Amino acid sequence: MSDIAIPMMWETKADRSLGLPSYETPGAAGADLRANLPGGEPVELAAGARVLVPTGLRLAIPYGYEVQIRPRSGLALKHGITLPNSPGTIDADYRGPLGVILMNAGDAPFIITHGMRIAQMVVAPVVQARFQHVEALDKTARGEGGFGSTGTE
Repeated sequence: MSDIAIPMMWETKADRSLGLPSYETPGAAGADLRANLPGGEPVELAAGARVLVPTGLRLAIPYGYEVQIRPRSGLALKHGITLPNSPGTIDADYRGPLGVILMNAGDAPFIITHGMRIAQMVVAPVVQARFQHVEALDKTARGEGGFGSTGTE
C-alpha cells in the first residue's frame, strides 16, 4: 500500500465540520464523499433527473494519478442513485470545485441531505500512452468480434 497525499482545501462557504473524505473500513478502496449543500438545505432529486451535488472541496491530485468518482452500492441498490458518467475522472491538472453528478434511476424521488455520503473516490495511477498510426493491426483469435461475440455463458 502506498501513501499518496492528496492536498485538499475547502470552498469559501463549505461546512468544514463534515470533514475530509475518509475510508470507512481498513480495506476500503474508496473514500466517501459527502454532500456539502449550501445553507444545509436538502435537495429533492426526481426520478429520472440529474443534479450536480457540491462537496465543498477542491483538490490537487499529484501528476501521475487521477481520482475516480464512483457510485455507492447501497444507494444504487436501495434507491437507484448512480453516477451517469461513472466512473467520473478528475485529472491531475484540475483545480476547480469537486462536484458529483447524481442521477436518480429509481422510480421515486430521492432526498439528498447535507452531510450524506453520496459517492466514493478512488485514487489511481495513470499511464499516458503514445498513439501511433499504422496501416494494419496484428491478428488475434477474436479478431473483429465485439458486443457479445465471445459467447453468452
